[in-house]
Amino acid sequence: MAAAPVRFDYLKDPIAIYRQSFAMIDDAIEADIPAHIYPVAVRLVHASGMAGIVDDLAFSENAGTVGAQALAAGATILCDAEMVSAGIIRKRLPANNKVICTLNDPSTATRAKEQATTRSAAALDLWTPHMEGAVVAIGNAPTALFRLLEMIDRGGPRPALVLGFAVGFVGAAESKQALIDHAQALAVPFITLKGRRGGSAMASAAVNALAGGNETKAPGGNETKAPGGNEG
Repeated sequence: MAAAPVRFDYLKDPIAIYRQSFAMIDDAIEADIPAHIYPVAVRLVHASGMAGIVDDLAFSENAGTVGAQALAAGATILCDAEMVSAGIIRKRLPANNKVICTLNDPSTATRAKEQATTRSAAALDLWTPHMEGAVVAIGNAPTALFRLLEMIDRGGPRPALVLGFAVGFVGAAESKQALIDHAQALAVPFITLKGRRGGSAMASAAVNALAGGNETKAPGGNETKAPGGNEG
């Protein structure tokens, strides 16, 4: 006699899953986080499954507000990796914002070889026409973040906001610390996560948070709900 099929008891309603996820995140976040950065913190925890990462968040004054306003005004979003671009929920973008990733441009590999650098860094050469007032989302390559800071320091266009979530063991922590250390002198607002952790999912999650539709309440605020992310 054949065994009965296995049946698991689990939550299946996508809206209920979504609400429960963000309610649990709201309960799990213990750090005192400013209201302007709270939606970003919530999305980062949701993307990583680690509530403790909020302790390593670093950001400039009113960075969340600056980023949200930039997107609402139509700012271009520049991504260092295709995975960052893929994770941005287009229907959340408030102004049908253009999303650009130049990593796979036909000229990037040649540029990288000529400059003796990574494709991720060389790809930023193609950002120059789009960089002024843009929201930059770096979720992969430390070399891209270092290169961005060098470009701005040399008089290049200034983004409205830099989301620095480079990840890995070589240069990730250092590139993000460089962002923290030099952002004020470069007059560049930023949000980043100190240390080795980061990644494309976090970078795109930060963009999605700034795009609007807070999933939970900021401290002292009213709870709102705008399903539109991926859950379950």
